[in-house]
This record gives sequence, structure tokens and C-alpha cells, in this order.
Amino acid sequence: MTMTHPARPTHRRRVWWAAGTGIAAALALPLAVTGPAAALPAGAAPLAASTTVLPAGHGFTATLSGKATFKAGSVVVTCTVSTSSGQVPAAPGNHNAAGPVSSSTTPATYSSCTTSLPGVSASVTTSGTWGVAMQMGAPVTAGLTIPTGGFVLKTSGLASCTVTAAPTAAATVPGTWANGAPSTLAFTNAAVPVKVVGGFGCPTTATSSVFNATYKVADTTAPASQITVTG
Repeated sequence: MTMTHPARPTHRRRVWWAAGTGIAAALALPLAVTGPAAALPAGAAPLAASTTVLPAGHGFTATLSGKATFKAGSVVVTCTVSTSSGQVPAAPGNHNAAGPVSSSTTPATYSSCTTSLPGVSASVTTSGTWGVAMQMGAPVTAGLTIPTGGFVLKTSGLASCTVTAAPTAAATVPGTWANGAPSTLAFTNAAVPVKVVGGFGCPTTATSSVFNATYKVADTTAPASQITVTG
């Protein structure tokens, strides 16, 4: 008599389907995960990678390389001068075993700004305490935090507009960090929440601005040294 076991292959298919689902979920985890993703307990959140910013306690200055652009609606504002400064946390604050290392910075200043609209000029004012957070990964990620209303762009001339970044709450702008001589902090098509008010020609329906800029970061405590991010 021939015996059949219909339940067994069905069970195997379910096991392989469940395993495939788990693998797909593991592949979707952030790059900051340390160790094999498969080793994580079911339902557990991945741990962020260990991060160390060096040299501990050193001051730094971030200087714009090239140009910074802000686009809200069809209006593009380009600035060619921008700087900010801060300090790497003193040890042991410059190391986080499972997450980013954060420090406060001066508000980034912007000048020598132009617009894409003929007959329209622009100026930028910044205020409050800004911040930057570095997270080791591939690539190293960075977050620039703008306090509520800490960035205000105004245009004048044929169009008088006011663009306020982080209009209702502090906002973090995502970027990437690259170690080098000097190290660089880059923002590529980063979205920033904004509120736009003004009359004719102002993109008042825009709720976000696209930000592009690259900064060279120099060690001001020991100019021969470099600010670096490691694990």
C-alpha cells in the first residue's frame, strides 16, 4: 500500500516562505546595524553602530565648498558663502557604543545669495542653537538640526517672500560624512520643512525646500589634525 504525506511538503513550503520573509526583512534593515541581522531576536529593533568622533574636545569650522542651493517651488536661491563652528564633545562624550555622537554648533551663516528670478534679491538670517549628529555606517550619516524658526530667507524686489525653515518645530536635515583631509559634510537633495508667505511670485504652497551643499570641516584646535568619524 502506498502511503502519502501531503502535510509535510506544505509544512516545508511554509517554513521556506517564512524564512524568505525574514531574510527580506533583514535586508531592509538600516546600514547602521552591527553584526548579522539574522542573529537578532524576532521582533527586536536593530542596534545602531558604535560611533566615535575624533579628536575629542577639538573645535572645528565648517566652510561651504562651492555653493549652497535652496529650492522652494520654482524659486531657487544660491549662496556662495556659508560657515558654522562647533566643538567635538570631550571624552567620553565623543563616543557612543550604540548610536550617534551629537554636538551643538553656531547657526550656519549664509551670504552672497542670488535667486533664479530676475530682479529679485535674497538674504538669509539664522538664529538659535543648531546641532550636528554623526552616526558610523556605510556611509557615515549626519544630521543637521535647525531649531524652530532658526533659518529665515527673505527675497525683495519684484517678489517679496519670506521662507522660514523648521516653522513649527526643530527639523533635522539628513546628510553624509566623509573622512578626509579635510573631511566633508554633504547634503544632497535634502528635504527641509518650510513655510512661505508673500505675494505674487512667492511659492506659498510649498511646504518643503530642497537643500544642496557640501562643507569642508577643519580642526581649529590643531590645524594639522582632521576631524574624523570611526566606530
